[in-house]
Amino acid sequence: MARIKEQHKNPNVLLICVDHWPGNLLGSTGHPSVMTPTLDQLAANGVRYTNAYSACPVCIPARRGLMTGTTPRTHGDRVFNETLTMSPGLTTLAQAFSDGGYQAYAVGKLHVYPQRDRIGFDDVILNEEGRHHRGMHADDYELFLAEEGYAGQEYAHGMPTTDYMTRTWHLPEYLHHTNWTVREMSRMIKRRDPTRPGFWYMSFNFPHPPLVPLQAYWSLYQDMEISQPYIGDWARDFENLPYALKERHNRWYPHINGLRDCELKHVRQAFYAQCTHIDHQIRSVIGFLREEGLLDNTIIGFTSDHGDMLGNHGFYAKGLFYEDSAKIPLIMVPTADYPNLGHHITDNRLVELCDIMPTLLDMAGLPIPETVEGISLITDSQREYIYGEYSESQLATRMIRDQHFKLIYYATGNRVQLFDLDDDPNELHNLAGLQEYQHITESLLTKLLENIHGSDIEWIDEGRLVGLADQDFNLSPNRGLTAQRGLRLL
Repeated sequence: MARIKEQHKNPNVLLICVDHWPGNLLGSTGHPSVMTPTLDQLAANGVRYTNAYSACPVCIPARRGLMTGTTPRTHGDRVFNETLTMSPGLTTLAQAFSDGGYQAYAVGKLHVYPQRDRIGFDDVILNEEGRHHRGMHADDYELFLAEEGYAGQEYAHGMPTTDYMTRTWHLPEYLHHTNWTVREMSRMIKRRDPTRPGFWYMSFNFPHPPLVPLQAYWSLYQDMEISQPYIGDWARDFENLPYALKERHNRWYPHINGLRDCELKHVRQAFYAQCTHIDHQIRSVIGFLREEGLLDNTIIGFTSDHGDMLGNHGFYAKGLFYEDSAKIPLIMVPTADYPNLGHHITDNRLVELCDIMPTLLDMAGLPIPETVEGISLITDSQREYIYGEYSESQLATRMIRDQHFKLIYYATGNRVQLFDLDDDPNELHNLAGLQEYQHITESLLTKLLENIHGSDIEWIDEGRLVGLADQDFNLSPNRGLTAQRGLRLL
């Protein structure tokens, strides 16, 4: 079949986003178990950013930062606000490309409100993980299942979307979310207007639970040695944990600490399997671009909204500022003839999700909206530190991450943790309170004070952080099984 001849010279852009993927979970980072040959080759073909972070490591705020190039203070969400619309004064990434003459298409997860808001895309083929929220009754993936004769069967496997039970996928392979996302993205690209460049956003909802890998990928890890979670010395004493950490045992995963070693292995086995499945499916899109004659003129980006603790320090999922939750993968692959980025490069600058928007626009030769707060990574710009913020009131957590140290602040109880990430990358030893690190703690707390806003101002008394009164922790039931989804009887 003859290729469609492109009648433009602007680069195409393919931005790939995954969900819950920790920054170290790549073969190219030296991870001992996970297999990611495609992403490792993409990293070799461009730049891998080794210190990329999600400034608010939970789905909705993180994606708002990605899509607006702004911080939580500007885009307005640090608490997972499911009914907050995209701020009208902020130009989205999709709109910026569209304004620049691009076709802007998305496939997969957006996690915006209302759920059918296209946020600047010309069209969106939507998969919202069966999330039926305020008038939304079926996304495009659910409609696809119904057309294939499997109406309402998305969650017939019984696995939760916010917990860590495992089993293999229950429907034919071609019906899996990951395969569907790649197939729909390829169709979008095939239907492109050859007179205009394309901005294509391919957003996977895995490796986020449910942990339901295909049997073939489960088997890849079945006999592999998989490490057990590591636990910091500060995390071993539950009674002395900050209140916000204790409260996770109420809100999420109350049974997790009772898992046996074999079950903990299955969690990671299933999670890694879902990563490798995505990795292999990305190859199909790259192969499609190559066969369409588009690959050399396409910028490729890969990232995640946040990571997943995967049992480390006794925690799972997101919403924490430890490395496994807040640190994300970020790879940028330029076009074949792009002069400003090379290949086989690792960049150790401090990077945020909000930097992706200005970087892609800069690489495409488009103007960066004045509302954007991120920095273009094709410049030499560097930030001194990253300020992170998640939640408010009793569960509020804040972070300062500079080139060497990380300070995590829990407002309730006025609790501080300090980690030397050069010597202790797994954050096993809390240095806060040690006299020899007092000057570092005070310096980072000063930076934190310079950034807090809104209701956080209540934590300050005479120029010093005093936080909020400590709270008693009381274990409560989890009657909804952490928002368990069920059969959809249409």
